[in-house]
Amino acid sequence: MLKSLLIVGAGSFVGGALRYCVSMLMKAVCGQAFPWGTLLVNLLGCFVFGLIFALFGKWNAQSSSWLLFLTTGLCGGFTTFSAFAHESVQLLQNGELFAFFCYVFVSVAFGLLLMGLGYWVAK
Repeated sequence: MLKSLLIVGAGSFVGGALRYCVSMLMKAVCGQAFPWGTLLVNLLGCFVFGLIFALFGKWNAQSSSWLLFLTTGLCGGFTTFSAFAHESVQLLQNGELFAFFCYVFVSVAFGLLLMGLGYWVAK
């Protein structure tokens, strides 16, 4: 368990640092009127997560420490949106359409609602 935590922590550090660098670069290049950096890391994180997960599946290495480092750690630190997208795709692949739509709706709608509530409570 400790080894897994350290692996995820190391990956999260790298992912978080990369997210910060990409966000700062996008702000410098595109300005601050739209969150281009966040959009880019979310979309890129989803692509990379899917790519890594598929490759490790082909190699039958789903219990690999590298998979944990790259997906939960790196991609999770880069963006948590990648995990949400992956889980949503898994529900679709398993034919769980109702669960898919519920998960997506509740995650987006209540995530936004609770974010607003948090801001409201803090004021």
